[in-house]
Amino acid sequence: MPFKKLHPSLKEALERLLIESATPFQKKVIPKIKSGANVFGIAPKESGRTTAMIINTLHKLQCQSQGDAPRAIIIVENKKEAHELYDKFFAFTKYTDLRVYKGYEELHIDIQKSEIYMGIDILITTPKNIQKLFLTNGVSVSQLKIFFVDDADFLIQRKEVTILTTTSESIKKCQYVVLAKKLSPRLEKLRDYFMENSVVVKI
Repeated sequence: MPFKKLHPSLKEALERLLIESATPFQKKVIPKIKSGANVFGIAPKESGRTTAMIINTLHKLQCQSQGDAPRAIIIVENKKEAHELYDKFFAFTKYTDLRVYKGYEELHIDIQKSEIYMGIDILITTPKNIQKLFLTNGVSVSQLKIFFVDDADFLIQRKEVTILTTTSESIKKCQYVVLAKKLSPRLEKLRDYFMENSVVVKI
């Protein structure tokens, strides 16, 4: 079972949140992500995609803070999605010392840079905002371990995809996971950039 070989703090969070068993998608995708492979996780809404992402992120970071630079970056569509995902992460992390930060275009970039500078472990942000942070040296990726795109079906604009591919060029070594309802031709193109040797997990 995917929930057995997890960090003790993560197991405690699952018990506290009354998550007793994995969904069919989680049973397939969690071991693949834990293996370190680049993964396309394709499943319908309410299949447990986001929870699988949170579980894998916290397990990868061993449920504890370390250093100052983010070790996980998660890309979402907009400010609303950033707020919602932050709240979901907080439910899992509130009894750990992990530092989760949400950034979005509406929040002044200088505020974000100063807050990120204080030290974070997980950065939740949008394509345009990550671009701003990179262009202004507002975030370091020197310690990055895993990079997620959540609900990636929103990547229909060429500009958004270009931002992600350009961002990936600044990252030396990292695991990438793209979660979506459908593996569209636009997402397939990511294989040419940062999803090389990726596996597809689909239900």
